[in-house]
Amino acid sequence: MCGGFTCSKRALVALNILYILVAFLLIGVALYGRTCAQVVDLPIIGGILACGVFLILISILGLIGAVKHHQVVLFFYMVILFMLFLVQFSVACACLAVNKEQQRSWAKSGWDGVSEDFKKKVEETFSCCDFEKSLNTTSAPKNCPQPHMQPCIDKLQTTIDHAFKLCGGIGLFFSFTEFVGVWLTVRYRNQKDPRANPSAFL
Repeated sequence: MCGGFTCSKRALVALNILYILVAFLLIGVALYGRTCAQVVDLPIIGGILACGVFLILISILGLIGAVKHHQVVLFFYMVILFMLFLVQFSVACACLAVNKEQQRSWAKSGWDGVSEDFKKKVEETFSCCDFEKSLNTTSAPKNCPQPHMQPCIDKLQTTIDHAFKLCGGIGLFFSFTEFVGVWLTVRYRNQKDPRANPSAFL
């Protein structure tokens, strides 16, 4: 019977293995988003990265609790996983809700905070010049190798927007699996191990 103790145990173990894979996926997506952003220190993407690292640690705790059917470990696992669900859900929604003006503002702050050497590297990589140079000017600034080059924000905007949407979409989707994990843990904790001593205190 799938609703029994053994099935719940196997489902919880499998779910925690899935969480470990999801955590590596979240870390990879966050690192990709940070790399794509180049000049922007995106705190929201950093939140996705932190959730991924934390999810690995929680998954290990969940595996230990599921294998040993340890009530205390399962309780803390359940509480922490629910808190992680709330954080990841909020961060993912924030990623999806950020508009282009906010992205532009953060990118401007990041651009102003980096060194001139790094700016030149970004300009060479994206074949752009300055952050917000007007295309209507008759002459390019002194540091532009060619006149009428596009400003860097025009080249970075699509990449930054893609990074936000990717992080938000993946984070939102997998946050619901954490909610399933909380529900499954509650159910598993309340089940009696049929192989245990009936008089033993769980």
